[in-house]
Amino acid sequence: MNWLILTGVIVGILLGFVMQRTRFCLAGGFRDMYVQKNNKMFYALLIAIAVQSIGLMILQAIGIVQIPHGAFPLVGTIIGSFIFGVGIVLAGGCATGTWYRAGEGLIGSWIALFAYGFGAAITKFGILLPVMTRINQPTQIKSDMAETTGIPPYIWALILVAITVFFVIKTLRKPKPKMAVPKLKQKYSGIRHYLFEKRYHPFVAAIGVGLVALLAWPLSELTGRMHGLGITTPSANLVQFLMTGNLQFIDWGVMLVLGIFIGSYVAAKGSREFKWRLPDKKTLRNSALGGVLMGFGASVAGGCSIGNGLVETAMFSWKGWVALGSMILGTWFMSYFIFIRPMKKVQTKTQYSSKNSRVKETQTI
Repeated sequence: MNWLILTGVIVGILLGFVMQRTRFCLAGGFRDMYVQKNNKMFYALLIAIAVQSIGLMILQAIGIVQIPHGAFPLVGTIIGSFIFGVGIVLAGGCATGTWYRAGEGLIGSWIALFAYGFGAAITKFGILLPVMTRINQPTQIKSDMAETTGIPPYIWALILVAITVFFVIKTLRKPKPKMAVPKLKQKYSGIRHYLFEKRYHPFVAAIGVGLVALLAWPLSELTGRMHGLGITTPSANLVQFLMTGNLQFIDWGVMLVLGIFIGSYVAAKGSREFKWRLPDKKTLRNSALGGVLMGFGASVAGGCSIGNGLVETAMFSWKGWVALGSMILGTWFMSYFIFIRPMKKVQTKTQYSSKNSRVKETQTI
């Protein structure tokens, strides 16, 4: 075993700790864009992408990392990412969110996590492999945005930074609600307060996530794995290892996802947020179904909200941006049936009841 893969645990602990403490959840962010018309978490994602992209260009320029580019299946990326978006709404969290929420003691996330790893494993290595292959066969196109457009990477980076800065400033300038929000009494002091109690703005969290994502590149490449953060394949490999006992499936990525769980558990215990919570039967069912859809969709798309939505986008890969847009559409599609449609039914019922009440009052008079 290459002991350098243990650096994956370190990166995973950092990522799990930061995401748990800051509640950095892309599934909730994509959902809120549609349900609550709140884009704050999406802008936070842009910050994380921008931080990582600038760092990547610097690391590549000085020869520390190599950014791989190749072809990707356009149809499979769109279909798989859409299905993944549907799955994260049902599961109540994206790939990374499921790992770190399992570390908080959420039984529903444990169910979604097992289903996610299982779904990814049978798609990448099992009975659904022919399905994935068939979907991904029709179209293969070049992924490198700089190569296909002739626009240098640093120009794409400047465009991304400019767009991100615009939305960040616009968001921060919005007037805050005048209603007073009671603040909880500070329990800890010193570093313990900052690590386990202080609440951080999503934009601050995004910088932390971007830096951890950047750190993953050189540490991963030391083991021969030429990529940054990734969740789906490591989750599938972990299932394969548990089923076969073959140590070949244990790599830097597997160490990463295990580290995410550890980091989240430490953060949840330190902030006294760890608690075993058993959801109702409907949530358990949705978690299982959502997990399988996540595993299948991310496998077909060649990445999840982290692998495609955070890492490939920072590489200025068409695959990442196409996948990001498709998974957002999938999230919105499922959010309509889970959140919007029930709310509309309640509103319609309330309006109908109110109208009947007015009619009865008029008849009485």
